[in-house]
Amino acid sequence: MTKKKTEEFNLYVQDILDNKEFNKLNKELHHGITRYEHSLRVAKYSFLVGKLFRMKHTEETTRAALLHDFYLDKNLEGQSSAKRLQTHPEMALENSLKYYELNELQQDIIKSHMFPCNMIIPKHKESWLVSTVDKVVGAYEMLRYKTALYAGIYLIFIFQLIKLPNN
Repeated sequence: MTKKKTEEFNLYVQDILDNKEFNKLNKELHHGITRYEHSLRVAKYSFLVGKLFRMKHTEETTRAALLHDFYLDKNLEGQSSAKRLQTHPEMALENSLKYYELNELQQDIIKSHMFPCNMIIPKHKESWLVSTVDKVVGAYEMLRYKTALYAGIYLIFIFQLIKLPNN
């Protein structure tokens, strides 16, 4: 990102990044990294794509993209992984509304970012943008981080089974 775009991005989201509750996402694992890192990546790419296509609501889109996964695992305890996919957008929206005024566009971005898992169809092109960016970023993170983690665990398991002889 250019220096000018970095400054603009930071201007849009700095108050969220400074929020103590939002910073708790730094301790929440998500796709092999933290939910904070994931949310920041989704926000940055949503910002850049919005700029590329000269979308009108870049600030609102960027802020909603950053808030799209603003929930803690303890908020969804007892739910299966499949149920979490469906319900976490509502929890993220509820948490976001505690700290920020969100317009209808931002609320739709957060609520619908898990379409089709939660069957809330995005109403705006910005909602489609964040939903798509989230899926692309999630796939990248899963391949880059989680696959490597599982491969390492698998190799350790295999080496334990083989018990290579000591020299």
